[in-house]
Amino acid sequence: MSTTLRRQAAVGLRVLLLFTVLCGIAFPLLARGVSRIPGLSHRAGGPVVAGGGSSPVGMVPVVTDTVADPFFHARPAASSVEVATASAGPAAPHRTDPVAERRTEIAEREGVDPAVVPADAVTTAPSGLDPHVSLGYANLQVARVARVTGLPVADVCRMVDESTSGRLLGALGERVVNTTTLNLAVSAARSP
Repeated sequence: MSTTLRRQAAVGLRVLLLFTVLCGIAFPLLARGVSRIPGLSHRAGGPVVAGGGSSPVGMVPVVTDTVADPFFHARPAASSVEVATASAGPAAPHRTDPVAERRTEIAEREGVDPAVVPADAVTTAPSGLDPHVSLGYANLQVARVARVTGLPVADVCRMVDESTSGRLLGALGERVVNTTTLNLAVSAARSP
């Protein structure tokens, strides 16, 4: 019985070492090597977006949300939620509803009834890196962006349409708007 136990332990240890080497060393090195192949490196690292000068302002697949009023806002990041509120128990006296607070804040900023604020405007994005918002949330912000920037509403609507992606495979999901490219277009349009 002890020889069977030793044999099984030895096999288990070998399997552990094998998968540690494969998953912890070989696969990361392979993935890094593939990402450096010419033609794939642009997609692997993500394209850096330059601002007015040569300084980078973000990456296309990553949100650069600004709290400045002339721009479109992305979904709030989960990391921006106050930790005390998020970790408080349901009976805590200082516990507030962060979704209701964000709904009220967005409704005031956009000058609309809180009932028309879309769900993606008030719910957090887990990573805070996704630049996409729903078409409804982008359209909600058009009037404010046009008013603050002095751009015609029709031009801002055209920019929203140009930054809108279709559904996955033509049927899955909703149409989304990339706020990074949209904000770059708004910035370029308001520059003299």
